[in-house]
Amino acid sequence: MKQYESVFILKPDLDKTGVDKILGQIQELVTKHKGAIADTKEIGKNRLAYPLKKNKEGIYYRISFSVIPEAISAIKKNLVLNESILRMFITKL
Repeated sequence: MKQYESVFILKPDLDKTGVDKILGQIQELVTKHKGAIADTKEIGKNRLAYPLKKNKEGIYYRISFSVIPEAISAIKKNLVLNESILRMFITKL
């Protein structure tokens, strides 16, 4: 398994239960592909450089996890469909 790090920008109007639901979906996707989440950190709510889907702010999260490289494309496909995620990217550590 390889180590990855992902940064997510979530909609600013999400409450704590909405954020927890999205983080649970991410953890479920990683564990479904026999991976493990090492760390989840909330960076906070910040102003965006330009509007994304008519939002001027976003809630930033950083997640570190390990998973097999073949699973990254499947994880990306599932997370792109979530309308509460404004942007995301995954990088290999």
